[in-house]
Amino acid sequence: MTTQDVHRNEVTFLDFPGSISTVRSGPATIAVFPRPPSRGRARAVDARDDSGQLIGNSREIVEVAAELSRIARSQATVMLVGESGTGKEIAAELLHAQSVRADAPFIAVNCGAIPANLVEAELFGYERGAFTGAARQHQGYFERASGGTLFLDEITEMPLDLQTKLLRVLESGRMVRVGGTDEIPIDVRVLTATNHAPEMIIRDRRLREDLYYRLAVFVVRLPPLRQRGEDIPLLAQVFLDRLNAEYRTHKKFDSASLSLARTHSWPGNVRELKNCIERSFVLCDDVITLDLQPARHLAQDSTELRECIRVPIGMTMAEAERTILIATLRHCDGSKRRTAEMLGISVKTVYNKLVGWHDQDAHLPPTRLPGVRGSSSLGGPARIGGPCLQPSESPTLLRS
Repeated sequence: MTTQDVHRNEVTFLDFPGSISTVRSGPATIAVFPRPPSRGRARAVDARDDSGQLIGNSREIVEVAAELSRIARSQATVMLVGESGTGKEIAAELLHAQSVRADAPFIAVNCGAIPANLVEAELFGYERGAFTGAARQHQGYFERASGGTLFLDEITEMPLDLQTKLLRVLESGRMVRVGGTDEIPIDVRVLTATNHAPEMIIRDRRLREDLYYRLAVFVVRLPPLRQRGEDIPLLAQVFLDRLNAEYRTHKKFDSASLSLARTHSWPGNVRELKNCIERSFVLCDDVITLDLQPARHLAQDSTELRECIRVPIGMTMAEAERTILIATLRHCDGSKRRTAEMLGISVKTVYNKLVGWHDQDAHLPPTRLPGVRGSSSLGGPARIGGPCLQPSESPTLLRS
């Protein structure tokens, strides 16, 4: 399926504002927003990225698109919440593009990228001579976004002492440049974004409580890509079509690649998928096989990207122990020796627990362990991984 095929009959185009009720049933949906004016931006956006579009036909992304369209024309502050790579800045651009401020500047600022001692000067500007090196008057982001939208990405990275000043500016609609005395009226809609759960922001004191409630009149959650499995093939094809158009090629995916893409966890979300498509495009000839190796290596080397499991609050210690051991066994491809090493326990303990759980839980797939009758694991009717036990080892391993 090419982009041309999609444009002809495979896609529903939604011109926003709209609502979920406007979505007709079909194999795919591309919600298209006009891209906001580029002037006044704090940083450039790659012309080949997906700014100006929400691509997908999953219920999650359609609901987000509809929510954005409903609140875009208001003047209320919006906090966008989502993991890195889920498209928070794109959502901010869409809110700006559909607002009455669309013809005014859109300024995007990453609060975590500005040195702490310069944040105030960059946001509010400074007067000549305010500090060493201030050779001229400088307009901050608030003044440069006048009449438009100021997007503060990674808002929880803003120093706490400056959060008090930001709250005062938002409440009063007036600001003072660093080194100045005159109050300057401002007319800016503020959008913010964070990759932290809202319920954790105040608890961990990443944001003042009064400022949080001022910034989060609306909270819009951007779903991670792993919750949008049905959107992955469409996104991958769109990225491939753009590369084919740029390089004047006619490459296509092999039959198994898109199925493989749907099973990957994509910790980097849409950004990771886009990079994977571009990397695979360069490495392959006419037929593209997705290259997930760099992501896999990173996941093995980084504790932050390591495969995770959920342990609900209130789960008993016995249930948690069972969940962790079985998940680790799967991760180790059934090798009990590797599982024991990762968990810091003996191989004997692994065997004994698996045998005990088989007695209590008949739904576990039975596997005959070397020298053991009626034991349990996760594989087929024989060895599932790791070295086979020698006969001399069996009595020791099975002794309770």
